[in-house]
Amino acid sequence: MFWRFVASAFVHPFAVICFMTAASDGMYLLFRVVRTTTLALAVSLSALPASAQDRMSATQRLAEFERHRELVAVSPFRGLPWQRLGPTNISGRVTDIAVTEPRGETYTMYVGAAGGGIWKTVNEGVTWIPVFTDEVTASIGDIAIAASDHDQVWVGTGEANIFRSSHAGAGVYKSTDAGGSWQHMGLSETQTIGRVVIHPLNPDVVWVAASGHEYRDNPDRGVYRTVDGGKTWEQVLYVDAMTGAIDLAIHPEDPNTLFAATWQRRRAKFNDPRNEPAFTGSDDYFTGSGVWKSTDGGSTWRQINDGLVEARYRGRIGLDIARSNPDVVYAFVDNYEIARDAEEGATDAYGRPRGGIIRGATVFRSDDGGESWNRTSEYNAYMENVGGTYGWVFGQIRVDPNDENKIYLMGVQLHVSEDAGRTFERITGTHVDHHGLWIDPSNSEYLVNNNDGGAYVSYDGGEHWRFFVEIPVVTFFNVNYDMGDPFRVYGSVQDHGSFSAEIDMSQGRHAIPAVDWENAPGGEGSHHAIDPIDADIVYSAGFYGSISRTDIGTGESTSIMPQVEEGADPLRGQWLAHFILSPHNADVIYHGMNYVFRSTDRGDTWMRISPDLSDNDVNRLGDIQFQTITALAESPITQGLLYAGTDDGHVWVMQGPDAGWTEITSGMHEDRFTTEIVASQYDESTVYVTQNGRRSDDFAPYVWRSTDYGQNWVSLSENVPTGPVNIIREDPENQNVLYLGTDVGVYVSTDRGDTWMPLENGMPSTFVHDLIIHPREDLLVAATHGQGMLALDIRQLQKLTPEIMASDVHMFEAEDGFLPAQVRGFGAQQQSAWLHVWLGDESDGVIEVRNEAAEVVARLSVGGFRGLHEVEWNLEQELQPGAPRGRGFSRRRNYVPPGSYAAVLQVNGIESSAVFTVGRR
Repeated sequence: MFWRFVASAFVHPFAVICFMTAASDGMYLLFRVVRTTTLALAVSLSALPASAQDRMSATQRLAEFERHRELVAVSPFRGLPWQRLGPTNISGRVTDIAVTEPRGETYTMYVGAAGGGIWKTVNEGVTWIPVFTDEVTASIGDIAIAASDHDQVWVGTGEANIFRSSHAGAGVYKSTDAGGSWQHMGLSETQTIGRVVIHPLNPDVVWVAASGHEYRDNPDRGVYRTVDGGKTWEQVLYVDAMTGAIDLAIHPEDPNTLFAATWQRRRAKFNDPRNEPAFTGSDDYFTGSGVWKSTDGGSTWRQINDGLVEARYRGRIGLDIARSNPDVVYAFVDNYEIARDAEEGATDAYGRPRGGIIRGATVFRSDDGGESWNRTSEYNAYMENVGGTYGWVFGQIRVDPNDENKIYLMGVQLHVSEDAGRTFERITGTHVDHHGLWIDPSNSEYLVNNNDGGAYVSYDGGEHWRFFVEIPVVTFFNVNYDMGDPFRVYGSVQDHGSFSAEIDMSQGRHAIPAVDWENAPGGEGSHHAIDPIDADIVYSAGFYGSISRTDIGTGESTSIMPQVEEGADPLRGQWLAHFILSPHNADVIYHGMNYVFRSTDRGDTWMRISPDLSDNDVNRLGDIQFQTITALAESPITQGLLYAGTDDGHVWVMQGPDAGWTEITSGMHEDRFTTEIVASQYDESTVYVTQNGRRSDDFAPYVWRSTDYGQNWVSLSENVPTGPVNIIREDPENQNVLYLGTDVGVYVSTDRGDTWMPLENGMPSTFVHDLIIHPREDLLVAATHGQGMLALDIRQLQKLTPEIMASDVHMFEAEDGFLPAQVRGFGAQQQSAWLHVWLGDESDGVIEVRNEAAEVVARLSVGGFRGLHEVEWNLEQELQPGAPRGRGFSRRRNYVPPGSYAAVLQVNGIESSAVFTVGRR
């Protein structure tokens, strides 16, 4: 048995363990484990930076985001624009939709996304604009529009559905100009918000159903009320630190009467937020989930659970009131009562062993305003499957405003009943996993639905649907690239699967189009690696460590997952299990489960080359695979120099095939998810590590650098104002340049991590889960969980040196321009010349474009801030005064002739120049 080294002021004695054990297929494993033990390497927790000891509070998080905004405003790289790559043929998870009523007056809708902020249309979806782009979180829980003033819009942040990829909110926001601007109104520690309700006559009175922290008990949950527009809040319903409010419904005729649903839940890194005592048979069962009623505007509440399923079996609850008869109230309960045992070998949607089959979706109706309830739905297989095996992510119910007996349930599918819930049928034609439905009170056939695929509208009661594919809130998990020409990028998208797209730079690096993406090998949670020699060979890891090799050319796919010996414990792999191809030999694959496996024949056979690198604590083995390897890196310089990191906070190094594994966690934060390890391509002993504390309810950034193989670590987090950090990349051309993907965007360092600046031009605040740099094309590609895929031209960043950044003026190599094949008519389009400039201060300058005769043909302005500037010249020369240009279709494009040109930058009497050509396609 291995013992765990704990960083402390006292150090355990030196210990080395060597042994040999048999493996499958006649192979033998030889490994040695060395624990870091010398006193010089021991670090007490009190010696760690403050940010590495304590969780970042919501107040700190908001303050740090203000520092982020300040850095955005002064970033020397704010002139570098991101470009959207798509996909344009899919959307992403939408958590809520709000529609102004009556609909026919404005046709205005607001769409809230799980990671893409808020999008607004004023023309029923013909066009959409983002209206919540610069806040500390892009995770939306609920949106509400004031009935008495449509300019007042309230937003509760933090998706309350508790998905694997849910992100925390930061309280409530209010707009008084229909989404034009937002003001934070408090409740920042609530983290997840299920519902916002506005008084129909007084928009200063607002109620919020706060569900609380996802991974930790906290008192900031329950029902809150403000009567002064958000200046102050009162917690009017509180059960306990594990029980939050998940839903609210207001009486359509008496706004003093409200109904609330509370949900007692506990989530761990290794368990879903389920009602565990209901499964274990423990007497210590949850009692906090239930329905409450207030008749005095929320000042006092009483439980109204008479007739509902027993408290121990109540999971998430959704509520709605019939507008046509407000005495009728419906409750949709995720019922954890065991219906029957699962069949032997049965698994859930993610391949995990399935225990007892629960009752699942259960509908109750009250005809007396909630005083008593009657179950209307049947106990049958149909209702058991409404929520699949993850019913806690649903819980929404809607009553037709014109028919008290017609109700809709949102589960994996959208369901409708016309007999008060006794029987249901599925409504098809949309994506799955439904989270909301708006029914037009003036026309019950008009439905607006939101689900994991995006937002939809139906004009005929759900017979047909129009998909709002224009909302680009695609939720990527990862990105990788091939070496084709043109190259492709690959990524996996939550609830959609894996996709790839060709990056089209034929119209120039500044005109990369967003395109439709194609299906690719892998599932919704997959890492990808592409053979650098043969771009048709794609490796993809699926759920919990399954891995396949696919030949795109032939379509042949082969499962290559490592196997365990008969009778051995099953392997543990993360949802996004990590694997890499060796930078020295693409036939060599390293795959991380709870062990590290190596294959030297493209996955046909495997050898286990490590012990279990996690804690392997049986008390933390639940229904989510945990204590697994989440990061792997092999040195590009030295073959066999391998690093591994785990989700329970351990980092290891193996300094050669026979060197054994040494734990090098000492000095970093304990028990934080290792998100990435980068072994430097410039120095064998340098390694970078990022950690993420979100699953520990910690939002601080953790970035580390070691220059001695991990024996000592330096924190690089001080100048990263907000986290968590998901990825780090080292620039392939400039050893001083590093990139970070965080939960608010991308940061860059030009001094190996000592200081950081945001790269935010064109990228809204969003969750950046992965980054890649194409080594041939010098393009940085970001996989975001809410804004799709974006790309940034980083050639000028790569060329930055300390000398250039200290200079007053510097002009980089210019990009050639190309004239169109035809000068007039449709299809005539030039490819502009681009000029790249570094300015040492905020001075304004002029760039003169001169022809071979030294004549000035164009003058371009530049300046306004210190940093990199990109200046476009459209290849048109200035017309002489009085020269005709024409109008409309007859407008004359006064292009310069092909030839050689010089761009001369003039700033404060200093000149810098670059030569380029203008050609013709």
